[in-house]
Amino acid sequence: MTRLRQELDPDRLLRSGLRPARGRLAVAVVAFIVKDSPLWILPIVTATVIDALVEQRDPSSLVAPAGLAVVAILANVLANAVYVRAYSYAVRQLGARLREALATRLQELSIGYHARSSAAVAQTKVVRDVENIELMLQQSFGPVLSAFTILIGAGIATALRVPEFLPVFALTVPLATGLILWLRRRTGPSNEAFRRSVEQMSSRVNEMSSLLEVTRAHGLEAVSVRRVVDTSNDVQRAGMSLDRLNGRFGALSWSSYQLLTLGCLFGAALVSMSGLIPISVGDVVLLSSYFSLLTGSISSAFQIAPIVTKGIESRRSIVEVLLEPDVERNGGKREVSAARGAIDFVGVDFDYGSGRVIDGLDLSIAPGETVAFVGPSGSGKSTLVNLALGFLRPVDGRVLIDGADIESIDMRTARRFISVVPQESVLFRGSIRENVAYGIEDVSDELLTDALLNANADFVFDLPDGWDTPVGDRGAQLSGGQRQRLAIARALIRDPAILILDEATAALDPETQAEVQDAIDRLTADRTTLVVAHRLSTVRRADRIVVLEAGSIVESGSHDELAAAGGTYARLLAQQ
Repeated sequence: MTRLRQELDPDRLLRSGLRPARGRLAVAVVAFIVKDSPLWILPIVTATVIDALVEQRDPSSLVAPAGLAVVAILANVLANAVYVRAYSYAVRQLGARLREALATRLQELSIGYHARSSAAVAQTKVVRDVENIELMLQQSFGPVLSAFTILIGAGIATALRVPEFLPVFALTVPLATGLILWLRRRTGPSNEAFRRSVEQMSSRVNEMSSLLEVTRAHGLEAVSVRRVVDTSNDVQRAGMSLDRLNGRFGALSWSSYQLLTLGCLFGAALVSMSGLIPISVGDVVLLSSYFSLLTGSISSAFQIAPIVTKGIESRRSIVEVLLEPDVERNGGKREVSAARGAIDFVGVDFDYGSGRVIDGLDLSIAPGETVAFVGPSGSGKSTLVNLALGFLRPVDGRVLIDGADIESIDMRTARRFISVVPQESVLFRGSIRENVAYGIEDVSDELLTDALLNANADFVFDLPDGWDTPVGDRGAQLSGGQRQRLAIARALIRDPAILILDEATAALDPETQAEVQDAIDRLTADRTTLVVAHRLSTVRRADRIVVLEAGSIVESGSHDELAAAGGTYARLLAQQ
């Protein structure tokens, strides 16, 4: 577990996330109180001036309130700059910490978790949910703290001038509390439903983007749009339900506090007119101003209640990921500093929960040996490779790398000595150099050149910008063969002890396949290589071919041996 994950407590996400900035938060609170002080100081100035006029005091009596007003306004300007700087830093730092924690956790979660969930949903949590929390803190801090400072400041001023009206101020607190509790109880489920519908829509949009070529090829644009529109309609319905609740809440809170303000105004006037309490005209204006300010600030605080409830729901969404138990456990295990490339499967069983996929498999692979796995679809080829990578863990038996059980070693360090060339090479938006040298610092030009040449990727040197050429999103500006050769160069530059080729040439035409296969032959030299292939022509030169059926080894040997045996391999060979 990283230091950041230890500091961020999912049960107290915001508190622990803001803890490193608590000094700045304290400065922000003090600066805000000073900044907001004119709101409750200026009504005192106004009341003093009115009383001076009504009582026809000497003009010199206006000097003190005028000076107080000027000081309060100047303090507001200076304190506002301090408040914005300190509070903005605290909130933005929290957002950065949450995104780092989410990215770290997503890397820790198992491959099984990612297979079950949508990449679009993960993106929503990292981008939108963190943004909602930042927005909640930015929009709520000021109005809520303003309401409290006005309540306290106005309460103190009222206690000094008209203490009899303090009980009326006290009514605002239980009323606000009751309204907030009502809102949270009513909108909690609606906010969750809205969040999940947005996540579902994000998944649909992601699917539409990834299936664009298939959709166009089959003339299914209308079907694809309908799938997005249906989920969009779900978002609309959930959003409208939430908006109606928020609208009722806003109307209820506004009307309640307006009635309280009017009650205070007319009550103070009646008391002053009847002489029950010695209240001056200035005091009536003061009380009316304070209640207008108080109800206005509380109403403003209530206006951001929907943002707060949305932020709370986003916090829950983030916590779902941070507390997800399906993680790859590597902490505290022995780190791997070197690898020879020996792999052993000892009595390995595995299933995905719907039936046995690997059944009591025993297999030893020597360092530097090339072993190809062939067999019909569903026979367990890719599962076996994922077990070797530690992406999957056997339900029974052991997987050993250089004699060490993968359960006892930190597979993150072991994978530094493993390279994978998948069927569909994965390139990110960036230059060819950035993609080939991904994750490796200070790659020399000579090393990069050797990797590209050995991967038969010499087309790079014919490009106007060479290896600084952008590849586009997912390598869209390159052909399939070019992308695959860059994937081989990426594997070569790491000089791995173990190489995994998962249908590395399956999607290529025969001419391109021949060029890529030539690069693969150089790549596999003196390396332990596991090959998954349906095209049997690509595995003829393997040291050993393992034939799988229903998760068990049914044949093993060289191409010539298995072809002559007349078994499953010979049958598959004849079909091609």
